[in-house]
Amino acid sequence: MGLLELKSFLKQEVVDVSDHDVLPSWVDDPRSDCCLLRLQQLETLDLSGNGLTSSHLQSLMELKSLKNLILSCNSFNGSFPTPDATNFSKLRNVVLHDNYLNSTEILRLLGSLPSLRFDNFRKIGAIRFKQELFQWEYSSKYLKALYLAGNLFKGSLPVPGLCELRRLQVLDISHNRLEGTLPSCLSNLTSLKVLDVHDNLLSGSITPHLIPSQKFLQFIDISKNVFEGSFSFSSMFNHSKLEVIVLGGTTNKLQIDNDNQAGNGIPLFQLKVLQLSNCSMKNAPLFLLNQHRLIWVDISHNKLSGAIPSWLLQNNTDLKFLNLRNNSFTGKLDPFPQHPLSTLELGNNEFTGGLMTKEEFYAEMRIFDVSNNKMTGKIPNGIDAKVLLLQSNSFEGQIPCEGFFNAQVVDISHNFLSGQAPSCLISKAFSYVKLLNLRDNRLSGNIPAEISFFPSLRILLLGNNRFNGLIPRQLCQLRDISIMDLSNNFFSGSIPSCLSNVSFGNYFSYSWGNLTFSYWNIRHEDGYSDLYPLVRLYDFTSFWDNVKLEDQYVFNIDFVTKNSLLSFKGNILSYMSGLDLSCNNLTGAIPQSLGKLFSIRALNLSHNHLTGHIPVSLSNLSQIESLDFSYNNLSGRIPSELGDLNFLAVFSVAHNNLSGRIPDKGQFATFGINSYKGNPFLNGLPSEKNRIKPVEILLSSDETEEKWYDIDRTFFISSFVATYGVFLLTFGALLYINPYWRRWWFRFIENFIYSS
Repeated sequence: MGLLELKSFLKQEVVDVSDHDVLPSWVDDPRSDCCLLRLQQLETLDLSGNGLTSSHLQSLMELKSLKNLILSCNSFNGSFPTPDATNFSKLRNVVLHDNYLNSTEILRLLGSLPSLRFDNFRKIGAIRFKQELFQWEYSSKYLKALYLAGNLFKGSLPVPGLCELRRLQVLDISHNRLEGTLPSCLSNLTSLKVLDVHDNLLSGSITPHLIPSQKFLQFIDISKNVFEGSFSFSSMFNHSKLEVIVLGGTTNKLQIDNDNQAGNGIPLFQLKVLQLSNCSMKNAPLFLLNQHRLIWVDISHNKLSGAIPSWLLQNNTDLKFLNLRNNSFTGKLDPFPQHPLSTLELGNNEFTGGLMTKEEFYAEMRIFDVSNNKMTGKIPNGIDAKVLLLQSNSFEGQIPCEGFFNAQVVDISHNFLSGQAPSCLISKAFSYVKLLNLRDNRLSGNIPAEISFFPSLRILLLGNNRFNGLIPRQLCQLRDISIMDLSNNFFSGSIPSCLSNVSFGNYFSYSWGNLTFSYWNIRHEDGYSDLYPLVRLYDFTSFWDNVKLEDQYVFNIDFVTKNSLLSFKGNILSYMSGLDLSCNNLTGAIPQSLGKLFSIRALNLSHNHLTGHIPVSLSNLSQIESLDFSYNNLSGRIPSELGDLNFLAVFSVAHNNLSGRIPDKGQFATFGINSYKGNPFLNGLPSEKNRIKPVEILLSSDETEEKWYDIDRTFFISSFVATYGVFLLTFGALLYINPYWRRWWFRFIENFIYSS
């Protein structure tokens, strides 16, 4: 009857089962067979996402045949029931991620299960363990996998406790705030297969004795720490099973030692993944000449130069991912070694010449990046990558009509492309495109009406070209647009009132992950986000589909807001929304309907020929941060209702024909005289002396994505108590010293008591 008890809870707690992973009925459904509820032979049970608490798990004790138990995304927020291990003697796979367990009882239970296998022990991350977890007070003789990633653990590693886990095969303490050096006793963990300490504050040098025994180690990731000194791969040459090495990172100061590798023999390992970004390398490691099974190679952000290492592709026929970004490679790419690459990142180098012309080269391409080079010529037909980055080169000619059918991100800005945007291209392709950036070219003519065929478009950047004609009403059908830039063109006519139908940030229902453009989300559409799915640790035939290394490139969007060209990337990009129609030949009035863009953050209509009044409806733009109507022919007053815009940081109506008194409430008290100059009939101009300077809150887009409002609770409470303690002691001392104040205080208390 255990599941009946669980079901009764679920039926009581869940009102709308359509939004939950809850079965409609276990007892009321006429198709249900009550005999199945005994379930004595049940081997797999998935109760994830049902809001269960620890008290409901006693109902599972009768399921003695259970092998797989999935309890992720529930509400376990205290102690975990610890039944006799014989009840779960067959349990092999436990999934508990995204809960709030705060005691070590769960580890005592898991450590005592005789059949629990580490290679099926997936993702016990996002559990908010207390720091006491590191005080290993439980028997650890059975513990094989310890995954504590993504917590807020601080301090140094508990050397005695950690090194007692002699059977440990997986150690993942990544994404924490651990400090100090790696303990030398790690070399005693002779069963270790996976060592992941990346994204911490660990320091010191990496000496050979820190690397665990060569017998089993397969995966090592020490990136994104503050290690320093030189590192020689020769210390791992005897690790015959090693397949994944991840070093470097933006904060590491490690330098790869190539000088001694030639005399240390040939490594016994054959790697599948090698990531050496930000390692200050001037030459590729010599041992790469002996590698023939590489799938993923990242040697970006170094000081490498010369021609592209074609031997790397020739020696590794299974290579799918090659990242050489941010180096000093030179030479031409065409002809390029024929290879079935899925990802080729060559941005920020010094390559010259044209692109590869053979369509076969792009047959399996998903990400193709040659941005910020010195390449010339025309863009060939047949490029069908999901991510196509050709910006900041010297490509010329017209945009080809063939290709782009699977594109999600297309950036060919900052080139010399000319001609019209081909309607043949737009009508056939771009059905999946989320970002289209054609900025800073020489494109001309009208925007094709077929642009309405972009159902997934989120960001459209056409600024600084030679487009003309009316702004097509078909743009209003792109309802999911968040950022639109049509500035610095020759558009004429009025602003379409239907632009109010565009969301400009007024939606969060769909997954925004791809719009942050971390490449991982586009490379892997199967939803995996684990660093290494332990289920397939031994099966590297599926490695390309499942391995996760850190995102190497986060897409940047430049957008003019607050009178500055700002760059948005990462999660900050997902919150930015704006419309820029500046520097055109637009006429007519500002549409009242623009007041329906409730979530827009930046609106720039400057440097046009707009007339009429500033609509009062713009006071509904509750999230607006930047409004620029300067250099137009607007008349009338500035609506005082705009003072209700609490987030408005930049406001400019300079060089218009406005009159009347300038509002002085709300954010208008922070704007200087430059916001209003060129309007001779305005009065009440602010004085710079009396101007209240706004306080700007800067949102960080750093890779760590740490919250700026984290509070040390212990420090806060201690400082609070100390402050008031000092105040009371000081006040008491004053009363003791000064008899006049003492009498006055007693009289005040006496009057207060009698009056109440």
